[in-house]
Amino acid sequence: MTRGALPETLPDAQPWQLLKRSIAWLLFLGPFFFISYGFANWWAETQSHARTLVFDWESSIPFVAWSIVPYWSIDLLYGLSFLLCRSRREVDCHARRLFSAQIIAISCFIVFPLRFSFEKPPLTDSAYQTLYTALAGFDKPFNQAPSLHIALLIILWVRYVTIGSNALRHLVNLWAILIFVSVLTTYQHHFIDIPTGALLGLFCLWLWPDEGPSPLARWRISASPERRRLGARYVLGASLCAAFALYGEAQGWRLWLLWPAISLLLVALIYFGFGPEGFQKREGRLGIATCWILAPYIAIAWLNSRIWTFRHPKPDEIVDGMWLGRMPTRKGMRAGHFESLLDLTAELSAPSGNWTIHNLPWLDLVTPDVTQLRLAANQIEALHSKGPLLVCCALGFSRSASAVAAWLLLSKRACSVDAAIAMVAAHRPQLVLGRTHRAMLTDFHQALPELP
Repeated sequence: MTRGALPETLPDAQPWQLLKRSIAWLLFLGPFFFISYGFANWWAETQSHARTLVFDWESSIPFVAWSIVPYWSIDLLYGLSFLLCRSRREVDCHARRLFSAQIIAISCFIVFPLRFSFEKPPLTDSAYQTLYTALAGFDKPFNQAPSLHIALLIILWVRYVTIGSNALRHLVNLWAILIFVSVLTTYQHHFIDIPTGALLGLFCLWLWPDEGPSPLARWRISASPERRRLGARYVLGASLCAAFALYGEAQGWRLWLLWPAISLLLVALIYFGFGPEGFQKREGRLGIATCWILAPYIAIAWLNSRIWTFRHPKPDEIVDGMWLGRMPTRKGMRAGHFESLLDLTAELSAPSGNWTIHNLPWLDLVTPDVTQLRLAANQIEALHSKGPLLVCCALGFSRSASAVAAWLLLSKRACSVDAAIAMVAAHRPQLVLGRTHRAMLTDFHQALPELP
């Protein structure tokens, strides 16, 4: 079990108790949905400034009457989803995601109301007509971006996709696609509502993770000048992306720049206060919410690692069986016949395979402190005895290099900080260990007799 995570099943999590808790949540969420959604509809309808944001190509989207069936089915899936929760924690986490999506979406509908602009064609099938009439009774064409339908679909899909056999999962995926498309083909939403709704759903997954506490519980303003300086740079990058996306008449491809803007803003908050846990990396892999929300940042980080190590892609053996390098691929791990991988990145996923992965998430460009160096050195000592070990970060020049230097000091293979750095540099001359790294390694070395 991941350190800091709650048990999968609490002692009182009996089936009937989970059912009672699920029903209690539904009795709250159901009325709240209709009351808040209805209020937002009424409010938006009274606002003369409710505008339309639609792309020219959307006029070619066909109206598909039968797609109202998968569209409506999300209501049934909403209620049944609680039956898939296997612990009290899962019930509460799932309910909080749904509640958060509702609160945020309703707030957006009130602050910047949008209006759907297409007219539905006449219907000839009475069954479909009944479903559309029932929908029109409470769903007006004003609650648009972000699409609450899509946000809820993301949250529900994560709950349903884990059930049953591969055949059932394929069926879940297929039905989720039909619901996803139906928001367009029932003429309920414009395209802009879909990515914004997906972002909302992913944010709720990130806000209430399956393991560990909510990021909000981890928020602590960092006292580190390095982290504050880097956070400010990411805020600047996010501001530039947002400004260019919204400059003048916001439309077309420029709106996609809001994605990297949000991505960089979240990274800035991670540096300012959430810490490396904000990346929600578990067993070397980033969660689905982090992967999608931070996709622009992760792509740039990965590309940057490949550009800087283009001329030196392979790891280097520092001492017998202990290697130092960049984040490897599966092919690279197999080629090196490594038994273990010590991953010191917070922002990249490590390759999975027939090797042991240990992850100590360190923020990029931030000097590790004595505690982090001690944990890394102890981990290297434990893994090195089990066979060939690769210690990596994004480039293999800084974070992982400082960890290896700390291990050389811990294992008495180096008698001084200068000697440890020289040993690493002799095999990997590209390493980047500045004044602050040397100072922290010196503090680590001086504290060695006191460290457990």
